[in-house]
Amino acid sequence: MAAAIAFVAGYVDAIGFVGFGGMFVSFMSGNSTRIGAGAAAIDLRAVLLTASVIALFVIGVAVGQALGGTRDQVRQRRVLFIVSAALAIAALAAMFAGPFPAILAAAFAMGAINTVFASSPLPVGLTYMTGTLVKLGQSLGQRWRGANSPAAWPYLVHWLALVSGALIGALAFSLWAFAALWMAAAALALLAAGTSTISER
Repeated sequence: MAAAIAFVAGYVDAIGFVGFGGMFVSFMSGNSTRIGAGAAAIDLRAVLLTASVIALFVIGVAVGQALGGTRDQVRQRRVLFIVSAALAIAALAAMFAGPFPAILAAAFAMGAINTVFASSPLPVGLTYMTGTLVKLGQSLGQRWRGANSPAAWPYLVHWLALVSGALIGALAFSLWAFAALWMAAAALALLAAGTSTISER
């Protein structure tokens, strides 16, 4: 599930990046750097737009944390449905209100999706890869010196999932523009339904 979520995060992030001039919807370190660079260039518009995206991301995390519940399966199902709905809103916003409201809704969704495993935290981030790559390097380094370490391949798979999602997202945007967000919304709704079925069994 973590790899599937990373794939969708890469997909959505690529749509935001390509569709809104280099704006990230799941990678807030990059957006924070954009704020600093925009401030240095006295580009108030860029600073405000990027700060708005970061604010919606944080609000998404807060909503996912507050509404997700405490039991793992309940949280996963609930948060995935919330994120699916937010991405559907983003696709509708792009149709009727323009790209920036769509980016805000997508940033909210990517913030919320980070709380899917909040009751049993993962050792890696779901929508950002710096920590994953650090874990990959640490695992390789420990193995090179002969020490016991966790397997490196799960971190590599997690990173490849996000990169693959970004590739597909960029291609989808070239074909359908922001309407490509509908596919991400549908994919997460199916994942939520699958989680519900597994939980019942």
